[in-house]
Amino acid sequence: MTLLLGAVAYDPKVVTIWEGFRTWLRGHGLDFDFVLYSNYERQVEDLVDGRNDVAWNSPLAWVRARRLAAARRIPLVPVTMRDTDCDLTSVIVTRGDAGLRSVEDLRGKTIATGAVDSPQATLIPLQLLRNQGVRPGDDVTVERFDVRVGLHGDHIGGERDAARALAAGTVDAACMIDSNLLLFGQEGVLPGGVHVLARTDPYDHCTMTAGPSAEPSELARFAELLLGMSYADPEVRVLLDLEGLKQWQPPRLEGYAQLEDAVDATGFYDAAGGIGAGDYRP
Repeated sequence: MTLLLGAVAYDPKVVTIWEGFRTWLRGHGLDFDFVLYSNYERQVEDLVDGRNDVAWNSPLAWVRARRLAAARRIPLVPVTMRDTDCDLTSVIVTRGDAGLRSVEDLRGKTIATGAVDSPQATLIPLQLLRNQGVRPGDDVTVERFDVRVGLHGDHIGGERDAARALAAGTVDAACMIDSNLLLFGQEGVLPGGVHVLARTDPYDHCTMTAGPSAEPSELARFAELLLGMSYADPEVRVLLDLEGLKQWQPPRLEGYAQLEDAVDATGFYDAAGGIGAGDYRP
């Protein structure tokens, strides 16, 4: 029986990545295949409905899958995550010469974000503002860069556009994941001397998720193989580098609390996993 994985094609390299993993996993005795999706919402629905066995979920896709499965009393099992998925932070940055030194200083200003469905560049940093008493849309104007909606921010187009708006002076602040702050500086998108106004608490990113159709012994073998991949193996290193990790790790769920709060605060999904964001069209 074939273990079927769903993955979202956020970039052409996704085909190369999962073709490589398929070859490697089959070479180690696991009958494995994959199917690609244009957006996470369809992938999550197929996972819960049993049309794929496992899904390589974004953090937002995990939140929806968990809610859909719980509402239907369907088992859902986190399988593994990358070392690079753990303890990430997002930042709200301003130009160094803007004179903004606290979240309170954003009142009456304009903040740029990534796409509506980006955890790291929209949902989580805007929740940071709410937690500090600044209401997005009321106390501060939000200018959103809805690039490739449906991919849950698994590209950096929206974040890069937000950074460009900050550099051009058309917004007062911008949200992005901290690794992209470094990247945008290296690219010259952001000028030197930007100021980190606020930083979120650490959170976690993607998680491999198994749905109700996964056969337990195949799933156990899949997890065993992934967790056993060694970066010291040249054949494996190529695959891990493409997927942006050095080691697969056991999953953990406590790193999604900030995103769950943001989803509840915005009504992005309801408690049963229904899409509640009125302007979200994946």
